[in-house]
Amino acid sequence: MGRKANSLLPEVISNLKTMGEQIKQARLRRNLSCEVIAQRADISRSTLCEVEKGSPSVAIGTYAAVLNALNGMDTDLLLIAKEDLVGRKIQDLKLRTRARALKDHE
Repeated sequence: MGRKANSLLPEVISNLKTMGEQIKQARLRRNLSCEVIAQRADISRSTLCEVEKGSPSVAIGTYAAVLNALNGMDTDLLLIAKEDLVGRKIQDLKLRTRARALKDHE
């Protein structure tokens, strides 16, 4: 039985393509060849090409390995969802406030 195909939103696909382009630019700025990065990440050159295209079929671990091969850029992954503003607002809305009795001013 084959793997289930991912159905990704266009925004997600666009984000992956942008991430792939940024990874490629980081490699080029460092003047590193595809061969060097692929070897450091322990992947094939064709897989690196897929990463640089932002392919959704490449495992996130492979993206992390490539970022690590670019001199430790995998620590940038720690920034993902760090500032979860929407989640914090939802959490704050669910916080209960203690009800207080009204003071009687006679």
